[in-house]
Amino acid sequence: MSKFKKGGKNELPPISTASLPDIVFMLLFFFMVSTTMREVTLNVKVKLPTATELSKLEKKSLVSYIYIGEPLRQWQAKYGVAPRIQLNDQFANVSDISNFIIAERETRDEAERPMMITSLKVDENTKMGIVTEVKQELRKAAALHINYSSRKPAK
Repeated sequence: MSKFKKGGKNELPPISTASLPDIVFMLLFFFMVSTTMREVTLNVKVKLPTATELSKLEKKSLVSYIYIGEPLRQWQAKYGVAPRIQLNDQFANVSDISNFIIAERETRDEAERPMMITSLKVDENTKMGIVTEVKQELRKAAALHINYSSRKPAK
């Protein structure tokens, strides 16, 4: 009957921490795989127009984005409320587009350059004048594969 000691204190065995590094690394890998890093901070308001005939882009790594829309409230004091062009994280003029396209081409492999797509993300309230100017500048830069981003209509 030595198994059932009534007078002695029962000590708890120490907690094994051998599997703790495994759990930490599993959590680390989970968050590394499941999170995405934002590539561009939008400085313009872009509410995409709706469209009915949509197709999905296959290789998004070949896409360069040009954002066109009204500057956000924090930038309106400096840039006004007229639609502006955003390339990467900064505002730009129409004349800066050719340099942007050349820089984007240089970052791609030689084999991927002909498949490069320029996607225009234009706010639905933006006038076509600035979009036409951007398209003319893209023609001058020989970026002829242009895509218009849109969203599905609400059902």
